[in-house]
Amino acid sequence: MSRICQVTGKKALSGNKVSHSKRRTKRKFYPNLFEKKYYLAEEDRWITLKVSAAGMRLINKNGLTAALKEAREKGYIVNY
Repeated sequence: MSRICQVTGKKALSGNKVSHSKRRTKRKFYPNLFEKKYYLAEEDRWITLKVSAAGMRLINKNGLTAALKEAREKGYIVNY
């Protein structure tokens, strides 16, 4: 599975690693991802999501079902 948050859609960004001598080489900035299990009460089962720290905050703020619905609408998650 790729390093993409299933709730927010965050993925790796590219940029430059800058040394002390200001020499630039390409690098990647990865999102802060976790594999986390959530209990989906509507379906009476546990689901495992690959979610970023910002995605966890979004789930805590809006609720799991609302966050999953929004992620499905935006195309970040196909099935869970």
